[in-house]
Amino acid sequence: MAQAVPNPPNDKKRVKVYELKNNDWFDRGTGFCVASFIFNEVTRQEEPRVLVQSEDEPDKILLETRICKEDSFQKQQDTLIVWTEPTTSVDMALSFQEGEGCAAIWKFIHNIQQQLLAIAGPDDALSDDISTDPFSNTLSLPNPGLGNLAEIESQVRSLHASPQGREALMKYVLNEDYIPKLIPLVEMAEDMEDLPSLHRLCNIMKTVILLNDPNIMDLVVSDELILGVVGALEYDPDFPSHKANHRHWLSKEGRYKEVVHIDDETIRKKIHATYRLQYLKDVVLARILDDPTFSVLNSSIFFNQVDIVGHLQTNPAFLKELFGVFGPQETDQERKKEAVLFIQQCCAIAKNIQQPTRQQLYNNFLGHGLLSVINFALRHSDVGVRVGATDVLVSMIDHDPQMIRQTIFRQINEKQTPLTDSLIDLLLVEADLGVKAQIADAIKVLLDPGSQNGPLDNMSRGNGDIPGRMRPQPDPQQAEFVKDFYDDSAKKLFKPLVDLKDRDNMDFSVHQVSLFIYLIEILCFFVRQHTHHSKYFVLSEKLGQRIAQLLKSPEKYLRLTALKFFRNLIGLQDEFYNQQMTQGKLFEPILDLVIETMPRDNLLNSACLEFFDFIKRENIKNIISHLVENYREKLAKITYVDTFNNYIIRYDQTQGFASNMETSFLDTEEDTPKRPETGRGTRWEGIKDLDAQEEEYFNTSDEEDDVAVKASTNRPAANGASPASKPLVDYNSDEENENMDTDLSAGILEDTDENTPPTPSPKDSSNGVLTPVSSSAPSPPEKLSEKRRREEEDDDEMSKLTQPKRRNSSSSVASNTSSVLRRKKSFNNQNGATGGKNKIAISLSPAIKTGGDSPGGDGGS
Repeated sequence: MAQAVPNPPNDKKRVKVYELKNNDWFDRGTGFCVASFIFNEVTRQEEPRVLVQSEDEPDKILLETRICKEDSFQKQQDTLIVWTEPTTSVDMALSFQEGEGCAAIWKFIHNIQQQLLAIAGPDDALSDDISTDPFSNTLSLPNPGLGNLAEIESQVRSLHASPQGREALMKYVLNEDYIPKLIPLVEMAEDMEDLPSLHRLCNIMKTVILLNDPNIMDLVVSDELILGVVGALEYDPDFPSHKANHRHWLSKEGRYKEVVHIDDETIRKKIHATYRLQYLKDVVLARILDDPTFSVLNSSIFFNQVDIVGHLQTNPAFLKELFGVFGPQETDQERKKEAVLFIQQCCAIAKNIQQPTRQQLYNNFLGHGLLSVINFALRHSDVGVRVGATDVLVSMIDHDPQMIRQTIFRQINEKQTPLTDSLIDLLLVEADLGVKAQIADAIKVLLDPGSQNGPLDNMSRGNGDIPGRMRPQPDPQQAEFVKDFYDDSAKKLFKPLVDLKDRDNMDFSVHQVSLFIYLIEILCFFVRQHTHHSKYFVLSEKLGQRIAQLLKSPEKYLRLTALKFFRNLIGLQDEFYNQQMTQGKLFEPILDLVIETMPRDNLLNSACLEFFDFIKRENIKNIISHLVENYREKLAKITYVDTFNNYIIRYDQTQGFASNMETSFLDTEEDTPKRPETGRGTRWEGIKDLDAQEEEYFNTSDEEDDVAVKASTNRPAANGASPASKPLVDYNSDEENENMDTDLSAGILEDTDENTPPTPSPKDSSNGVLTPVSSSAPSPPEKLSEKRRREEEDDDEMSKLTQPKRRNSSSSVASNTSSVLRRKKSFNNQNGATGGKNKIAISLSPAIKTGGDSPGGDGGS
């Protein structure tokens, strides 16, 4: 007989919708759930559906699922309904705010499923049962007893081997309350010292738990069964001679402490159940956990934590009483300690929940005075309380550091002690290295300017990394916070380093060494991030000199940390820090460290060598000059690597002492000696002598010009260019012309008083031999065609002067040409030269001939 159609709930239930993604529950939002019949346009029939309408956006549907006759819906605990979507095979869950709402929706779903099964008819139902559950009519386990445990174990193992058997076994265990019947056998077997029966009970209990049903999980962690379940699991047959102590751990008196009484009995049970589920996952079942069991345990823990945090957030009276423990009227110090640990556990739970809920929890805690609690806990004598306070602070900083900064800004404006000062005080006195490390990281995160400074231009490049990206515009509030920090707090933070000024003995305790290491790490961070404030702070406090003293410490890792600071300064390639190091002679202790550790191939020596190798690789000239000028003898002693010898060679090159600068592998364009700048400011390259073809050209008649031209085109180019691009006559470059003009004006004109024209001896570019040039050779007449051809070549040469690679302008070319013509005319008038002297001037300065025909003409095009 068909059942009556159930009536849907007449009100909306507040609920959260979750979706399982990658073994983690994703919060799809909060809304109002209704279960009713919806008209389907396709089938033209009304269908039972569960809908969730968004709370924030009423027009948005968070969930719409159809209720089918398949038993896919399951009710877990009092406020949770989970199911698998038949079309997408995605696990979904509804977490209700109240148990009454969950019960109403579940009643409607359950009744609809029963009605659909009844409508399908007994034959269909029978066929479905046969196809999906072949054990439904035949499954019957023996009544639990010590005599038939072997039979029960065998049947349970065989049922667990197939999906249908696991499904049937799960239903049988829940419907028959089979687990409570097994619990008394544990104590009976222990009394009889029946170890084989205890091993069988352990195997049966593990098999039942590994069915991965949430309802069974909730059952085994209940107050009535948990001790019996873990008691059976203490006797693992894989370790027959070993017995665990799970019951002793879970039943230990005083393990559960209520700092503030929780009135809601359901929340209290969920707190106990969550702790037991975590113990099962992390201890009892850790060795045999598979992925499905792990996922089921995590899901149960997650939903319990969501309910616990939600209850705390919606209970302002509880929060007020909790933070009131730290008021002046409370004298019980033990209760304050327990309150700090309770807040630590709440923040640890908050790490696993969704971001909006976590944000709301932290805001509520901060609103009730969390920072004052942290200040109290950081100064507590118990290291456990200090660890709890740092855990809370780090959790909040990891979640949203800007939220903590805003609270510190408020403290500064209200003339309260800022949290950063409390952290500094604890860092200077804390003996626990773990707490010290967390505090140092917290200080760096809080003082991170974020958007205040630009990228670290040269630091990343110096370390071989990709240069930093541009950051957004600075935050004025954060900039003001950093300024206030350097005005007051920074001096307190780095006072231990400043106090090293008059100290000669560098033997420190373990606490002092660790403190110096963290201070140097923080200072390195500030140097990279606070490019403006850190410069003058390091200079005014002379921190470079103080850290250089630590290079004499017997502790190698302290010396390595000190060297790391100077490596950071060099890596920035900031002239300000370079001058500080050279003026303060801070390279000397590092150089002494190289001499002390050479030639041992250890970490300290390698770090020093990398420090100096970076200076050579980046060619930091002022540092190289400082090292050679002040420590030349020390550099010459270090011969097992060539870095320091290269310093000396490079410095000597810049002073003009190198014997062969052109072939030295250290020679660079910047290191090439330069002649004092002339009109165009070009680099000095010397005056090249006339080569053989040019000499032959001026010493032959016009009829031999064609032969000379052919010879010049076949000669290889001096600069590596192809012969086809070589001019017909191998004129010298414009830069050589300019330099030659300077020599002519400086040398030839000086000798005109004695009426004895000099004979220049330029260097031959081909073989480097100085060859005198004859001044008595007659000047051959010049053909008109040859003159035109050379004028065209000169025009091409002048046009090249306008290319971007040339640094001279057209006006300077014209002025230089006119100047040379005037000097040439004066020279000819004084000496009456018509022979070799004119030929020398013309051959070395092809631009003169162009300028002579048209002064300032083509050069300005």
